[in-house]
Amino acid sequence: MSTDKKTLVVYFSHSGNTRAIANRMHELAGGDIFELQPADPYPPEYNAAVQKAKEELSADYKPKLKAKPGSLAAYDLIFVGSPNWWGTIAGPVRTFLADYDLAGKTVAPFITHEGSGLGNSVSDISRRCPKATIAEGLAVRGSVVRSAGDGVSEWLRRIKASR
Repeated sequence: MSTDKKTLVVYFSHSGNTRAIANRMHELAGGDIFELQPADPYPPEYNAAVQKAKEELSADYKPKLKAKPGSLAAYDLIFVGSPNWWGTIAGPVRTFLADYDLAGKTVAPFITHEGSGLGNSVSDISRRCPKATIAEGLAVRGSVVRSAGDGVSEWLRRIKASR
């Protein structure tokens, strides 16, 4: 990947951890940024939110989004960020991946978690984007998000996505 590629950072964040990593990535890699927000927000209380997420995952439910990014035609590299919920990407990210054809794009997954790492996120994104190139994923523990800048920088260098 060349640094002159047009990039988009698209993500969903419930607690703010994924947002913090997305903002850092945007600072380092440039391009555009878009936060996915469900039309019907998740409950603010953690246990209620994960229960709703579990029910959505069981049904492969894709929640309606408040807004969507416009055309992705101009983008070469799309960073896709999500918390790890039940071992995979959150519902709003599933919605995004279902609504857009990422064929020919490079997709770079980044996941925040509290001990489960990437889980099945990368393979699930690969399955939903069969004609995209999937870069190495980045997993950041939520408890260290605020100090993860060096790890994000190193990952961007490894996947050749830093400016």
